[in-house]
Amino acid sequence: MNRRQHLLALGAGLSGLAAATGAIARSPVHRPSPALEWVTAAAGGPGVSFHTLRSEAQGASVSFHIYAPPAYATDPDRKFPVVYWLHGSGGGVPGIPQLAANFDQAIRAGKAPPFLVVFVNGLQMGMYVDWSNGQAPMETIIVHELRPFIDANWRTLATREGRLLDGFSMGGYGAARLGFRYPELFRTVSMMGAGPMQEFLTSAPRASKAQAEELLRDVYGGSQAGFQAVSPRRYARENAARLAQGSRLRMVIGDRDETFENNLDFHLHLGSLGIPHDWIVLPGVGHDSIQVLTALGDRQWAFYREAFG
Repeated sequence: MNRRQHLLALGAGLSGLAAATGAIARSPVHRPSPALEWVTAAAGGPGVSFHTLRSEAQGASVSFHIYAPPAYATDPDRKFPVVYWLHGSGGGVPGIPQLAANFDQAIRAGKAPPFLVVFVNGLQMGMYVDWSNGQAPMETIIVHELRPFIDANWRTLATREGRLLDGFSMGGYGAARLGFRYPELFRTVSMMGAGPMQEFLTSAPRASKAQAEELLRDVYGGSQAGFQAVSPRRYARENAARLAQGSRLRMVIGDRDETFENNLDFHLHLGSLGIPHDWIVLPGVGHDSIQVLTALGDRQWAFYREAFG
């Protein structure tokens, strides 16, 4: 596929992941508005525990899960880096056991240093942004409430060097948004199968025009200007110097992913701003997080090893 073909669909690309595992959402469910399930069911998985915090921004309890490696119990004086995992649309709970097992196996095998993983509750379609209608202050909860709560209650390396944002689909978009807006808090950002990374939120391969309009209305105030005002494109421009000098960034995308063209365009956008980043294209891989992690193989853990030293 040549560059011209890649750039034919720059207006498309809202990605919709049915679950955090990356199962392909072949028939997205139409809803009047995204569900606001602030406290989810508890998930299992090796080293996984379920917790809630009281959100002042939301005025309610908000749940999250956390994975702790074996060394967290056996080395009580040690502090650990933290991965904030941002799931895709549809809710993240079903994917936690498999993802936790993936992290746990790599750590036990010595492929990656021990780290904590916070599985954030990003709602079914929370977009990791403070909604313009005030119903879901997602960014405030994650950055200004959950992050300090984790540092206060777990033995963390509470520095930007000790934090990594990772996510798939909607979560990749969230990682870009939060990582590019707050480079003083997050040194390392991983964007896998990310979306929506385009300049305008219109109809897209993984959402109908009506669904995109609903999302634009509920989350961004019904205007493209509202979407652009909180986009990773904007924060990349505003913080280009800081990101270029002190951050570790990567984009990962399958060449069969419907959001490929928009990710390619964002990759070119970062290049035009002089922001170094890894650009990894996985042959034969679609919009599926487990396929992406499997295809990455040790490159996934090499990235984590570099991030956490």
